[in-house]
Order: sequence, then structure tokens, then C-alpha cells
Amino acid sequence: MIDLTKPAEISDVSDVQTILAGGSDPTRFDSKEAWYPVYYLGDLDRSKLATFTLLGQDLVIWWDRNAQTWRAFVDRCPHRLARLSEGRIAEDGLLECPYHGWAFTGEGDCDRIPQQPADSKAQTSARACADALPTAECQGLLFVYAGQSENAAKVKVPSIEALEESPKEWTLIDTFRDLPYDALTLLENVLDSSHLPFTHHRSVGNRANAAPVDLELVTSDKQGFVGAWEEGPRRGKLGRQDTVFVAPNLMWHDLTSKQFGRTMTVVYATPTSKGACRLFARFPFKFSSKIPKFFIEITPRWVSHISQNGILEDDQIFLHHQERYLESIGGSNNFAKAFYLPTKADLFVTELRKWVNQFEADPFPDEILPPAMPKHVLLDRYYSHTVNCKSCRDALRNLQRIRASVAAIGSISWAVATLSPFILSQISIWIVSVAVASALSAGIAWVALGQLERRFYDGQSIPLRNVSGK
Repeated sequence: MIDLTKPAEISDVSDVQTILAGGSDPTRFDSKEAWYPVYYLGDLDRSKLATFTLLGQDLVIWWDRNAQTWRAFVDRCPHRLARLSEGRIAEDGLLECPYHGWAFTGEGDCDRIPQQPADSKAQTSARACADALPTAECQGLLFVYAGQSENAAKVKVPSIEALEESPKEWTLIDTFRDLPYDALTLLENVLDSSHLPFTHHRSVGNRANAAPVDLELVTSDKQGFVGAWEEGPRRGKLGRQDTVFVAPNLMWHDLTSKQFGRTMTVVYATPTSKGACRLFARFPFKFSSKIPKFFIEITPRWVSHISQNGILEDDQIFLHHQERYLESIGGSNNFAKAFYLPTKADLFVTELRKWVNQFEADPFPDEILPPAMPKHVLLDRYYSHTVNCKSCRDALRNLQRIRASVAAIGSISWAVATLSPFILSQISIWIVSVAVASALSAGIAWVALGQLERRFYDGQSIPLRNVSGK
């Protein structure tokens, strides 16, 4: 694995010249020639295999204890094309195929073929090798390079540069989710700050804050663009907001206010397949007071994730359908006719689409979107987040154990209350009262815990902005 976090570290590599993401063609951005985050390191288990789909390519992620690094292989054995992710990490630390036991080193070399005679050397053939992709760790994320392996060490891993400044002063909240729409649709949505008061009304926005959004484009080229909103959110109450898009998958809003200090909204959009992506959202804060930092640090990660999932569901449904409407009208190449963009609030949306078209940057140019999903599938949280999140997965398991214990206590308490008159020769009102109270309390707790449990599985069908009375 390549450990690249800063341009200086890349330039220190002997005989390596730093190159920009997107390939050498100045007229085209090759989406494969870039680093993409695939997991938060804290969500990976070194004893288990993980899977990910990057740009339509299925991968298996595994910990190579012999080299003490994470590996990413194409999830396909060269022998009979079995999924390596259904295999295991063998006792010697190699990745073992589940079908016939072929085993591979961290570099992808085949170490053994159990079926061949002792004097055979079929494992030394290039055809026996697994396809290994370069990996890198940066700011708590595991990145994979999708393009030519020889270019990986030359291309900078996209990072949040501000976090390198006095890192101990930053407080970081993060989440992720597999989304049912394209990475470009995700970037377009987050670049558009003007939707916040309406789409996220009562979650993180308020309709009363809607106002003209006078955006300004500062610079733009193949590597992305920089923009500014001089007045800033909440009718200028928070100050200027700067926006950066780092092609092909990273953007952030940067805001410094007297009330809250410096806050950032950072999004990585990793394309998995046509009509799907994985969002990595990071919220770094430099608070003017130590009190918010304290409360954020003591709050379990899963509590934040439940809230963030609700915010994502505010616009998940209509974005899923929006990109299908755009495709039916001609896609990104026809965005200017498909979208009516009369105000400067849409400047960054326009710039993103211009960048996609000018540099042919659509990662799936010849593919069409799959059929639209029903609403209940779009609101799934378990498979789109919980199952891949260590914090939420552990919290759900503990919650289910507590709920089972509460049910047992309630059942025993109710049995005591109902059977006491038949068991005890002299009925104690105190015993019956305590038993009934315990049973009722357990019942209420069981229902409340069940409601919390559902929040790990499904989203709210009616967003807060549309709830009656709000």
C-alpha cells in the first residue's frame, strides 16, 4: 500500500514525477486515473473480508498481516472466476479462494495451487495472479486507485488540506451511505447550497432563511473549480462561504463565523455503478468555544449517523428520479435545455455540468440508469449503511440484546403479578403493585427500543418538511 497524504511526500518518492488526476490528455478527464475512498478505516475488521464496487468493478478488501497493510483485489479468482470475497484469510495470512483453495499474496501473486503435483510450477504464471489495485490511507479513509497501477504513486490522494492545519484543534463528525443515484448527482446536490432552506426544512434548514444566492466563480479548469458566496448562508448572518470542487470526487464548503468558528461541509462521492455511489460526508469544526467540542466527542458515533441518515433522506427520493428525468431528456450533455437555471444560485451546478461535458468526465458514459426503485427500497438504511458501519452495527446488536432482556423482565413481572394470588397464601398488594409497574415499564421500554431499532433499518417515509403541523 502507498502511504500518500501530502504532495511533498509524493515528490519524495525517488524517480517519480507528480502528475495530476484524470490522465495526461488535457481535453479529457479519465475517471479511472484517480484515488477514491472506499471505507473509513475504523469500519474495517482486519480478521474479515470486505467488499466494494468501484466504477462497476467488484473488489475484495482485506488486511495483509504479512505486510501490515490493506489490500484491494478484483473480486475474481483467475482460476474459475469465483468471488474471492467468499473465501478467507488463511492461517499464513494469504487470501484463499473458497472454490479450490488457491492462495494469493498481498501483491496478487499465486502462492499455491493445492491440486497440482509437487514438481509443477503453474502458480508462477502471470495468468495465475489475482488483480491487485493500489491502496492508500489518508485522514482515516482507505483509498483505492482505479487506473493504471504505475500512475498511483504519482497522483496525490485527495485530502482535506485544512485538517493538516493545527489538527488537534479540529473536531470531526463523519458518516457514509450508499446512495441510489450517481456520484455526479450527489456532487451537484451538495454544491447547491440554495436547496438547504427548503429540502432540509426542520432538519438542518429553515424556509425563513431562503434568499438570493449570489455565487461567484473564482477559477475553473480540468482539476475542478473554486467559488465563493460573499454574503453566505442564513441571509449573511454567518459570513462568506468558499466552495472547492477537486475533480473527480471531492468538494467542500468552508465557512468561518463569529458565532460558531470555522465549519466545513466535506463530501467525497465515490462512483460504484451507474445510478449508485457511496457518500463519505465529513464535518470538521473549529469551535470558538470548547463546550460543543466536548459534547460532540462524548456522543456515540451511531447517534450522529441516525440523524445524518434522516438528513440524506430529505432529498434521496426525488434525486433518484431527477437523474432519470435528465437522462430521458438527453443527459448531462443537454443539461442547459433540461434545467431552467435563471439565477446565480445555480452557478456551481452549471459549472459542474460544464466540467463533465468539456472533459468527458462521466464515469459511465455509455450506460443507462437501471429501473427506478420503489420508495421503501430507497429508504433502506440497513444495507446502505448499518451493515457496513461498525458503530451502528454494534449499537444495533447491543440494542437487540437489551430489548430481549427488557422483554424477559416484562414477561416475568407480568407472570408474578397474575400468578401471585394462586401461589401466595396471603396476597401482598405491594408485590402485585411492583410486578404490574415493572411489567408496564418494561412494555413501554420495549416499544420505545423497538422504535429506535427500526431507525437502523428504515428511513422516515414523510420528511420533516412535509410533516403536518410543521
